[in-house]
Amino acid sequence: MSLPPTLQPYADAWTHSIEAISELVQPLAEADWNRRTPCPGWSVRDIVSHVIGLDCEMYGDPRPIHSLPRDLFHVATDLQRYFEVQVDVRRHHTAPEMTSELEYTIIRRNRQLRNESRAPGATVRGPLGTELTLERSMRDHAFNVWVHEQDLRAALGRPGNLDSPGAHIARDVLLGELPAVVADRADAPRSSAVVFDVHGPVEFLRTIRVDIQGRGTLETVPALGPAAAFSLDWETYVRLACGRVTPEAVADRVKAEGEPELTEAILRNFAVTK
Repeated sequence: MSLPPTLQPYADAWTHSIEAISELVQPLAEADWNRRTPCPGWSVRDIVSHVIGLDCEMYGDPRPIHSLPRDLFHVATDLQRYFEVQVDVRRHHTAPEMTSELEYTIIRRNRQLRNESRAPGATVRGPLGTELTLERSMRDHAFNVWVHEQDLRAALGRPGNLDSPGAHIARDVLLGELPAVVADRADAPRSSAVVFDVHGPVEFLRTIRVDIQGRGTLETVPALGPAAAFSLDWETYVRLACGRVTPEAVADRVKAEGEPELTEAILRNFAVTK
């Protein structure tokens, strides 16, 4: 049975990224699993544990019953505590235990996807008991796994897949957040426009227009005389939008034009996930 056309791209992106992660970590020595990643507080082992945990929950496995230590400085919100449980239960797992569980999880999830019969609009359970559609769940999962693949590549010095199927899912997810970044969080002036010119493995030119009511919309038509304009490479865009770096750390890779107060506010509020 094949997936509905709206779900297949997300399944393909997940498959590409999860197999890339498996290939990255299979040959790692035990010490390499403890390398720090750009994801605050998480090592290579922690990110792989998180990915395994996400897929186990999407498969339908019950969540582990586990109490978190009190001294995890990077855990501050309910959502972070929710995700940390799947990570902390595996913190003392060995490299062979991690790779074998990852492979087993991939096998089970591939089988589940092959037999998926639910409609894209079917309601499924999300983190913290939230409800969302199967299509949204699969889209978000494909995005998350690709971003964590990039975290692992950064930690291991193995760049790649910046133009993979997951990268294009990430582009769409992050672009969907731009109107809120510009209009709501950065409070761009009403009846203004902000342009983003992104180059590299994934390229796009997008305009956020803010109407007289202060609502932002995403457009593909370039704006003449925008209030602000940004030019940056795709990798830097992702790292900023995912909270992996601060604007100050990549100032040399971002060209910002326009009112300094506005450009600073946009960059300060650019991270939409961490």
